[in-house]
Amino acid sequence: MKIKGATVLVTGGNRGLGQALVQALRQAGAAKIYAAARDPASVPPAERVEPIALDVTSPSQVAAAAATCRDVNILINNAGIASFTPALGAPTIENARREMETNYFGTLSMCRAFAPTLKENGGGALVNILSVVSWFSAPMQATYCASKAAEWSLTKAVRFELRAQGTLVVGVYAGYIDTGMTAGLTAAKSSPETIASTVLDGIENGNEDVLADERARNVNAELRKDDRAFDASMQKLWDETQRSKG
Repeated sequence: MKIKGATVLVTGGNRGLGQALVQALRQAGAAKIYAAARDPASVPPAERVEPIALDVTSPSQVAAAAATCRDVNILINNAGIASFTPALGAPTIENARREMETNYFGTLSMCRAFAPTLKENGGGALVNILSVVSWFSAPMQATYCASKAAEWSLTKAVRFELRAQGTLVVGVYAGYIDTGMTAGLTAAKSSPETIASTVLDGIENGNEDVLADERARNVNAELRKDDRAFDASMQKLWDETQRSKG
């Protein structure tokens, strides 16, 4: 799938990785980029970038976007939220509900709405920005991990369903990216520009899975050996965290 000349929709295109994707798409020669955001005024103005209002948790706004953006042949589902809360230790399940509504149901809504458009436009590509935690549960952010695991499973299901219409379905996996979402974390982070460039390379090379940084590649290799050892390391991390609170 060639980026040059393509028409692309990027959800969450106003900041962070979404903004980096929009810029990378411009540099790669995309003909038009719909930069979707809850507030389209927050999208930085740029040539060939068309801001659109879109909250992926709103069925009416998703339907409106699909009706308006009928020339799309690459969809990048980038919008997501993270609360960094444990499954049982959080005061309520509201953060978990919000994460699932955005990261899973929002992505599902976009896939359903734009699959016919991609088919009409020759197949194209559908890209879901997942996470390295799609593959395992980090206990301090367990609810986010659960939503990303659901989105990972969804990505595989969508791939099965859209293969016959010629749509490339891409899952992107990365560790922490240096955006507002991770501003409070001290862990090593990848630049959004580097991740965006890797994503575009993956689309052009026809890769169904894009391991976008060293963290994703290392975790993938470790889990392929024996995921029980990885889960044990996560259990140890959780136990140590709880002891430090005690």
